[in-house]
Amino acid sequence: MAVHKLILDDVFEEVTFTLIAVHCTLEDYRLAYLLNKHIGINLIRKPSDLDFNNGKSSYSIFEWEDKKQLTTWNLVSNICKTDSLQKVNFESLFDTQNQITKTFYLIPEYKRVNYFLKIENEYGSNKEKFILNTILSIPQIATAYSINTDQLRSKDNLIFS
Repeated sequence: MAVHKLILDDVFEEVTFTLIAVHCTLEDYRLAYLLNKHIGINLIRKPSDLDFNNGKSSYSIFEWEDKKQLTTWNLVSNICKTDSLQKVNFESLFDTQNQITKTFYLIPEYKRVNYFLKIENEYGSNKEKFILNTILSIPQIATAYSINTDQLRSKDNLIFS
């Protein structure tokens, strides 16, 4: 019996995108406003947040599709803090509850990054340095830098559709 081998290299193309890490203490809507103003884009908050771990963590996401340049821009938060109550039983007359704050990260290998700006383009972006310099010129942003996406272990968390 003959053995048939299927080669699927051309079927599943790797989507090329630029990933920029942003360090700042701003709220997500304020950062989106500043990026819109300085870069000239139009990020809008999506109706629903990114949901991971069956609702245990959610991350705010802003998106803009540039139909002229065939580019999709996403601004997503990296940090999610959730509060939960833990019942402490001292076997006494009164039971107490402690409030515990748990922190989750969209990309765990970059725990100090506050936000990620993902620029998805079919043709590759040669304006990455210009965009990065424009982001760095915003006074409220501490620092920003480009991330090599080939070395990310949790790259699947950046699939938003």
